[in-house]
Amino acid sequence: MEAKRGVVRVKSWEEFKQLAVKFQPKAIAYNIEQSIPARELTSLRLIIPAGKSYYIFLDFPKNDRLRETGIPFHRDKHGNRYLRDEDIINFVRKELKRANLAI
Repeated sequence: MEAKRGVVRVKSWEEFKQLAVKFQPKAIAYNIEQSIPARELTSLRLIIPAGKSYYIFLDFPKNDRLRETGIPFHRDKHGNRYLRDEDIINFVRKELKRANLAI
């Protein structure tokens, strides 16, 4: 995998992990994206900043968890699905075997 420029969409969690190992970023950013109502669609965007590039991976729901990462959804008292920050942070650190990775 050669370094690219600009925004690069990553198609799978496995490819994203490989890029994280290759670039060893000091931090990975994420964004939880919710539609209105949140019952319908909640997705996760993970971002690796690498030089002049940003590698972006999107994960979407499948039943009660995210399709590729398997991070589970929780429900609030109104039945809206949501992702917990600590679930995402713990998952990424565990999968990348970097306990002190800034997220």
